[in-house]
Amino acid sequence: MSAARSTVLETEEHRALRAAVAALGKRYGRDYLTRLTQEGGHPDELWRDAAGLGYLGVNLPEEYGGGGGGIAELSIVLEELGAAGCPLLMMVVSPAICGTVIARFGTDEQKRAWLPGLADGSLTMAFGITEPDAGSNSHRITTTARRDPDTGDWLLTGRKVFVSGVDIADATLIVGRTSDTATGSLKPCLFIVPRDTPGFRRHRIPMEVQAAEKQFELVIDDVRLPPEALVGGGPSHAFGSGGEDAGLLQLFAGLNPERIMTAAFSLGMARFALERATAYAKERTVWKAPIGAHQAIAHPLAQSHIEIELARLMMQKAARLYDDGDDMAAGEAANMAKLAAGDACVRAVDRAVHTLGGNGLTKEFGLASLIVASRVARIAPVSREMILNFVSHRTLGLPKSY
Repeated sequence: MSAARSTVLETEEHRALRAAVAALGKRYGRDYLTRLTQEGGHPDELWRDAAGLGYLGVNLPEEYGGGGGGIAELSIVLEELGAAGCPLLMMVVSPAICGTVIARFGTDEQKRAWLPGLADGSLTMAFGITEPDAGSNSHRITTTARRDPDTGDWLLTGRKVFVSGVDIADATLIVGRTSDTATGSLKPCLFIVPRDTPGFRRHRIPMEVQAAEKQFELVIDDVRLPPEALVGGGPSHAFGSGGEDAGLLQLFAGLNPERIMTAAFSLGMARFALERATAYAKERTVWKAPIGAHQAIAHPLAQSHIEIELARLMMQKAARLYDDGDDMAAGEAANMAKLAAGDACVRAVDRAVHTLGGNGLTKEFGLASLIVASRVARIAPVSREMILNFVSHRTLGLPKSY
């Protein structure tokens, strides 16, 4: 479904970006991603082409080879690739989460080491936050780091689950906790862990979701890291240049873009499904009329179009707030955008499959696999229930239930 009518609030540069990315996505399409997934491969060719055109690093600083834009631009790229049927999931993780955190909080050395490669696609970085016993409760994260008093190195221990693309990423940005010597309490912190670091082991998690990017459990067993592995830190910095709360700021600096980009991923998938269903409803003829002439078919598709448009507006608001530096307001909007887009995606896919009937379950139309994939938009990176909790007590001021 064309986004042309929804771009009236976008700049001319944004409209041009949409058109260019849509053209790239059309060259690849759903068949490309489906074939790679079945063969167990990765969308390296599309990744390289998107990188060569400057799309992967559009949100990163120009001085490090990026486009100098923001999450607003990066979300356009992911949405349009998704609408063409070939979204790049690692865009959510590598440039959006990890690139943003390093650009905002990394040391000069970390920026020089990682940002040019993240911008041109030659380097990728995964993100590990979820733990088996923590789930949505980030306060229960047990992955901890302690200093080796003899060398000053960090020793990192813990477990992570549902980490995307660890097998292809050059490093993983791990969310852990360190002990605050002043209070004895644990503070959040982020570490850059190269893929082949001794003690950093990965195990693939079998998934029903068909995706080129695989999911992994990480076992982190006394992984020794140099002082400069701590984001924003160094030999004499326990929590980076931002002080003892820097880790918390870094975490939310990554989580808000993650939610916005998940909304973009969902909107792209929803548009792809709606486009397929609308085209079919125009062509499929029963009782001498296209099935799209019947309100039982037309109205659900129209409802999905409305839901997609509304979710995109909230996503654009969230991206604008985030790029303007209003992290608190962006957090609320990003959560709302993610919920709205996830719900719109699930409903659009369901309605599309129903419109096609039996054909909706065939490989020819590429919709059946989206039934499972669309559910991810409601579950990850945060469930819709936790978003409703956030809005109820943060926005409405209601008492917390947990």
